[in-house]
Amino acid sequence: MTTLRLPHPPLLQGAPPREEILQVENLTKSFGGRTVLDGVNFTLTRGSVVAFLGANGSGKSTTLKCIMGLETLDAGSIKLNGTELSTLRGTALVRVRSSVAMIFQKIHLVPRRTALENVCAGALGRLSGPASFSPMFFPRELKEEAMAALARVGLADRAHEKAGRLSGGQAQRVAVARALCQRASVLLADEPVSALDPRAAEEVMELLAELAREENLAVAAVLHQPNLAVRHADSVVGLIDGRIEYSGDISGLDASMQARLYTPNRAAA
Repeated sequence: MTTLRLPHPPLLQGAPPREEILQVENLTKSFGGRTVLDGVNFTLTRGSVVAFLGANGSGKSTTLKCIMGLETLDAGSIKLNGTELSTLRGTALVRVRSSVAMIFQKIHLVPRRTALENVCAGALGRLSGPASFSPMFFPRELKEEAMAALARVGLADRAHEKAGRLSGGQAQRVAVARALCQRASVLLADEPVSALDPRAAEEVMELLAELAREENLAVAAVLHQPNLAVRHADSVVGLIDGRIEYSGDISGLDASMQARLYTPNRAAA
């Protein structure tokens, strides 16, 4: 029996553990005259999980969207593997950004497609011709890679089940497998467990932490559950009204700091 293996993402080849892969400096963003991010600085390192905590409207999700290019920056610098993203255009930018994958609160799977086909979609950026627009033409090698990714998240037995029939926790794990098939080095998760029951939420966060350690990924997760951060993250970025209130080891996230981050009557989202 052939053992399926996940290929190392291109940026990970030969990389030492805990190497910084993404640096964010002085990230600034406003909407309609309201400052949402005000000089945000942090780094993501391979093999670790950073939890972004804070009340609604604190800037957590906007930070991840700026990294992905879903929002434009007003000011600041984002470097991926030492490359400043603002200096890139066109295919060069697409190629570099392909090493960053994002998992959303709303799980974006195609319900009528199988779990395997949804995972294969993570590789569309490196396909061409008919294979880039129809599952009928997905190459055998891609299907094997997608099966390996599903096995990695514990869902190989659901490969041929329609995504619309999966539970919320299973669907989110398929989304993680799709990111693995994308060969991402950085995984951004925007409230990945907010719609899940406590057990499924625990399983997804445990999976993300395991992948960070064993696949040498850099993981950043926006959470509203400090208890999950304490159990699964290595460090925390705590935001209040677009400014960093705390940035450091998970051990510093005591009850007092949690209360400060979630003080009521802060700016609304």
